[in-house]
Amino acid sequence: MERGGLIYVCDDTEQIRRLIRLNLELEGYDVEEQADGQELLERLATTDALPDVITLDAQMLPKDGWWAIARIRADERLAHIPVVMVTASVQQQDRVQAQGSGLDAFVAKPFDPLQLIDIVRSFMAAGRGRASAP
Repeated sequence: MERGGLIYVCDDTEQIRRLIRLNLELEGYDVEEQADGQELLERLATTDALPDVITLDAQMLPKDGWWAIARIRADERLAHIPVVMVTASVQQQDRVQAQGSGLDAFVAKPFDPLQLIDIVRSFMAAGRGRASAP
């Protein structure tokens, strides 16, 4: 299958990372996993091959998704990367925080993997990701 792009999956729950990874790999995407926001930012800082899309959980330790998205959006090298928050945090204040954080999409857990794949596909079709890097 033709390579569809590189996706980073950041979640502190291994089973969730595995579920997302499997579904994205079945669609032809390459996937790398990180277990928290700090691990994600460390990986982003040390790679030349930036991901096309990042999926990100909100609640992780030691550094959560809100911490990570703030740093991604503040970094000129990373700010263009679409970020999808996949989280069980679905209270109204979480949705308000998501709107002001620079997230590109918000998916509530439990989620339909096909919904997430459709979101990733839409970013790829729109030319978001590495190809649109400054």
